[in-house]
Amino acid sequence: MINLPKPNGSLAIAPSILSADLLNLGEALKLAAKGGADWLHIDIMDGHFVPNLSFGPDVVKYINKLNLLPQDVHLMVEMPGDFIDAFTTSGASGLTLHIESKGDLRSMLEKIQASGLHSGISIKPDTKPEEIKPFLDVIDLVLVMTVYPGFGGQSFLEKGPSQIAAIRDLIQKSGRKIWLEVDGGINKETAKLASKAGADALVAGNAVFGQGDIEKAIKEIRQAALSVL
Repeated sequence: MINLPKPNGSLAIAPSILSADLLNLGEALKLAAKGGADWLHIDIMDGHFVPNLSFGPDVVKYINKLNLLPQDVHLMVEMPGDFIDAFTTSGASGLTLHIESKGDLRSMLEKIQASGLHSGISIKPDTKPEEIKPFLDVIDLVLVMTVYPGFGGQSFLEKGPSQIAAIRDLIQKSGRKIWLEVDGGINKETAKLASKAGADALVAGNAVFGQGDIEKAIKEIRQAALSVL
C-alpha cells in the first residue's frame, strides 16, 4: 500500500481505470505514472447503489503489486461496511464512501482511519453540501460527483462548480487539511472550472485513457487546471 499524501497546496491528478483498456491495464497504468499521475482512481460498483458493476478487491491487490501509485478507491456500493475489510487488506490507499449509502457512516470512516487509510466522503450531484458537516472531523477527502455516478464518459454538470465551491467553503471553515476531489466529465476545459471553484484533486477517465497519448493527456489536464490559479 502506498499512502495518499496530505493536501499541500498542490494539484493531484487521479486517472480512473474505469476507462482504461483492461486487456492492457498494466501498461496503461505505467504510462499514467510516467505521465505524472498522482493517484489511481478505482471505482467499485455493486449494481445496487448504481446501475453498473465494475471491480472487486482482487483488482486492487494486483494493481498494488505494480507498486506504482496510491490507489484512491471509491466505493459506490449500497452497504460499504461489507467491503471495508476486503479493500483494506487488498492494498487500497484510501476508501471513499457515499454519504447516501447505508450504515453507520461515522463508525465506518473511523474504522478506515484506524486502519491507516485515507477516509473520504462522496456526494452525488443532488446532495446538499451541508450534509458532510457532521463528518468533517473524521475525513481526509471529499469527493464531489459532477455527473450522476454509474457510468464513465458523461458530461460535466452545470451545477458542478457551485457544489465544489460550497464544499471548499466548508473545508476552509473546518480548519482541517482535507482533499477536495472532483469526478465526472473532467477534461482540459472542465478541469479549469473545477480547479477555479476550489478542487485540488481531479479524476479523469476518458480524457486520459481514451486518448492516444496517455502521458500527454495527463500533462495537458494538469496544465489547464493550474492555468486558472
